[in-house]
Amino acid sequence: MVIKAQALTGGRGKGTFDNGLKGGVKLISSPYEAKMYASQMVGHKLFTKQTGPAGKDVTAAYIVEREFVRREAYLAILMDRASQGPVIVASAQGGMDIEAVAHDTPDAIKSFKVDIHKGVTHELSLEIAQVLGFSSKAVPEAAVIIEKLYKVFQERDAVQIEINPLSETTQNKVMAMDAKLNFDDNADFRQTEVWSWRDLSQEDPQEVEAAKMNLNFIKLDGNIGCLVNGAGLAMATMDIIKLNGGTPANFLDCGGGATADAIKKAFELITSDPKVTAIFVNIFGGIVRCDNIAKGLIAVAQHMNINIPIVARLQGTNLEEAQRLISDSGLKIFSFGDLDEAAQKVCQFSKVVEMARDIDVNVSFELPL
Repeated sequence: MVIKAQALTGGRGKGTFDNGLKGGVKLISSPYEAKMYASQMVGHKLFTKQTGPAGKDVTAAYIVEREFVRREAYLAILMDRASQGPVIVASAQGGMDIEAVAHDTPDAIKSFKVDIHKGVTHELSLEIAQVLGFSSKAVPEAAVIIEKLYKVFQERDAVQIEINPLSETTQNKVMAMDAKLNFDDNADFRQTEVWSWRDLSQEDPQEVEAAKMNLNFIKLDGNIGCLVNGAGLAMATMDIIKLNGGTPANFLDCGGGATADAIKKAFELITSDPKVTAIFVNIFGGIVRCDNIAKGLIAVAQHMNINIPIVARLQGTNLEEAQRLISDSGLKIFSFGDLDEAAQKVCQFSKVVEMARDIDVNVSFELPL
């Protein structure tokens, strides 16, 4: 048999546990070995190249029958932005890091665009199956499996189905030995069964909390907290922080409806990271008014007793009123209309706070810095 640690990460076979056990996939031949490895996996953290230093909690162990294979291939169905439709990626070099294959032997990977009006025809599935390098006995079954996988992809609103390896056994049977599936969260309302399988213990608790308030939050390794409305603007904000020598502590998109409650939750998420030395609020007011954002910022800063500088770059409706409110608040909130200037200031503030922390002194801020 084979025992596999259940955690949402790739590279489990080469991973390491917090108790020193190496490898999240083990061959076993007795109940004793099953119990021994399960006790060392379940309830422990697994660290792989994908998890980073945080690791992933292993919530279960999966025991399956061992199969002997003669060939391992790679197969994936993905949404391709360039062709604006699904694409099937196939390679006869499966069972390994596909990124390494793409780097070392890119010709070994073949791509097939799928016409969304026709789907995966039997002719197309046979063509793909022959690329996988299976024997003539296994090709027909591989073609049928490709058609079924595309049906799953379409009917379940998937954005990725990756089988690595898709294997041919010594008995010429085709089997999916491992899989990674991702689904479109915009379709969760019609995929209730799929989303009922979601294991929140495998996700960052802060990201789960943020989602409840319709915030898109991803924690990063820097020290400048970001609160922005709009994903594109959030990406540009992180870029301009890096351009000015700073490092973003997070990606946080509060969307078009930046309510007071959402801003409060955003600040709670940002300030929960002790590394954060300054906060950059970049709001382009259109759907929301700048003066309402300013009132929300002031209320949150007062209520939470935030003692690190907040740079607010506001632009749009009622900007002048917003800047007046911030100026009269007496808080460490500095308002700018120009993005470049705001980014420069937040990076300067962040460096000052970091230096002050290093020598354990308090620092006050006035403009110009």
